[in-house]
Amino acid sequence: MDPLFYRPKDAAAVLGMSRTAVFRLIKSGELRSIKNNGYRLIPAAALVDYAHTLEAQASMEVA
Repeated sequence: MDPLFYRPKDAAAVLGMSRTAVFRLIKSGELRSIKNNGYRLIPAAALVDYAHTLEAQASMEVA
């Protein structure tokens, strides 16, 4: 079973970016996250949504 939530470090690896970049995206509101018992967690669906947003932006830039 795939994880439902990712820690920022793991989300960064999935997205191919740094942990700092992930926190920057969270702070800007571009990447959804939750805080649970002091841990920052990123839903797997939020990673997929962010990837779709990037794809849409890229296709708009090409057009």
